[in-house]
Amino acid sequence: MDFFVLAAVPATEAQTAWQLLQQGGPMVWVLLLVSAFAVTAFLERLLYYHRAQINASEFMAGVRTVLKNDNVVEAVAICDATPGPVARLAKLGILNREQSHGRLREMLDDHSRAEVPRLEKRLNMLGTIAQIAPLLGLLGTVLGFIRIFRGVWREGNWVLANELAGGIYEGLICMALGLAIAIPCTIAFNYLVARKDDIALDIEKSTSDLLAFLTVELAPAKGGSSRGTAARKTAKTAKPKEK
Repeated sequence: MDFFVLAAVPATEAQTAWQLLQQGGPMVWVLLLVSAFAVTAFLERLLYYHRAQINASEFMAGVRTVLKNDNVVEAVAICDATPGPVARLAKLGILNREQSHGRLREMLDDHSRAEVPRLEKRLNMLGTIAQIAPLLGLLGTVLGFIRIFRGVWREGNWVLANELAGGIYEGLICMALGLAIAIPCTIAFNYLVARKDDIALDIEKSTSDLLAFLTVELAPAKGGSSRGTAARKTAKTAKPKEK
């Protein structure tokens, strides 16, 4: 069935961004709510990674120096004063330094695996928002076109231009807003994943360094010290031979 468009549309002044969003239909509010969750997740992860990422090489070097001086209390205090998973890992190793090599490795590996979920927390939410934001915008576009064809069906042959333009306008606003949310969310997600991978690499390297130091470098020194102490005690208690 043919229909005619009456193109007498009054001129409108330039609109602000808030006025444009108000004309985007109900999906605009859903997209704004989703974007608020995305901003919250990004800022929380950004602050967490900023605190968790330290100079692992310098930290481990300082801990090794203190432990070589046999000052375990100071080494534990340094770990307590330093935030992040690397410091927690070092404290665990220091407190369990008397364990065997296999047992200590198992404990450090279990602790390292437990730190991964903490690093990945809320990252999935940000990645999901980056994926569904364009789909929500597309849904708003479809709802706008449904409004158009409902008006065509209701008006019959004579359709006002503002009926058509209003539905298209609503759909385009939703699609634009969905893309405007998805693009920065994708960039933020990839950036946070890179930060998470850097921290995970520091954890893995620190685990190997700490295990090697506690079981290879520190153990012989302890053994030598113990043997020297035992030898001195034996020399003191030994009786001189009679002539």
